[in-house]
Amino acid sequence: MRAEQVLRLERAAAALGGRTIWSDVSLTVDGGRFVAVLGPNGAGKSTLLRTILGLVPLTAGDATVLGAPPGARNDMIGYLPQRRELDPAVRVRGVDLVRLGLDGGRWGVPLPAWLPGNRTGRAAARRVTDVLELVDAAAYARRPIGELSGGERQRVLIAQALVREPELLMLDEPLDSLDLPGQRSVAALLQRICRTRGVAVVLVTHDVNPILPYLDQVVYFASGRAMAGAPEDVIASGALTGLYGVPIEVLRASDGRLVVVGQPEAPHVHTPRHA
Repeated sequence: MRAEQVLRLERAAAALGGRTIWSDVSLTVDGGRFVAVLGPNGAGKSTLLRTILGLVPLTAGDATVLGAPPGARNDMIGYLPQRRELDPAVRVRGVDLVRLGLDGGRWGVPLPAWLPGNRTGRAAARRVTDVLELVDAAAYARRPIGELSGGERQRVLIAQALVREPELLMLDEPLDSLDLPGQRSVAALLQRICRTRGVAVVLVTHDVNPILPYLDQVVYFASGRAMAGAPEDVIASGALTGLYGVPIEVLRASDGRLVVVGQPEAPHVHTPRHA
């Protein structure tokens, strides 16, 4: 059964190297919700993910992750870190990379599934097959990971993060290396996972436009604070003016894109990076 409330922060603050990154942050994320974390560089988006994992302790406030303190339920969290580079010369197949999501934390090499009596191996192989089909990667999963396109590789990495059936999936800028169709395709996939599996997805991104139609909620970091809510409530002139403390205007272009303008220089999170 999926958790009804996956994440809660109450007046939370986090610091790195003695410097407060953000403070007085309150938000909740329920199971099956697709949430984007937005804001300019250095605003603390990745710090939020590290706080959820228990890697950055809070300096104030309170946090609960899957009903426990941060870090206590990491076995129920799938995590795809920022800019995970893979050498094109590596001959590891996509299916092997996903299997590492099950066995990578253990000593030794998993026994082949075909060995008589190896029920654990067969169950693991079925789980890998199921999750590759879930992300529509089964057709190319037996090719070396270095031969895959950016979008194909991201689907394999998402499968690896999902293979242990997490209740929370966190992805740090997984769309950066993809073109616009690839970004939309991955966003549609993540929304489908939310809806069909009840998994909460928290995704850090610089450009919200390609994924905006798929989102349930956004968390916007700026000026050492954060605002959370429905996209239309947060990405709005009045809301961002209050967050930045200076006049900010949110414009909607003729093609539906949101463009944020104002002083200080508005972040590029809502500009067409692949125009």
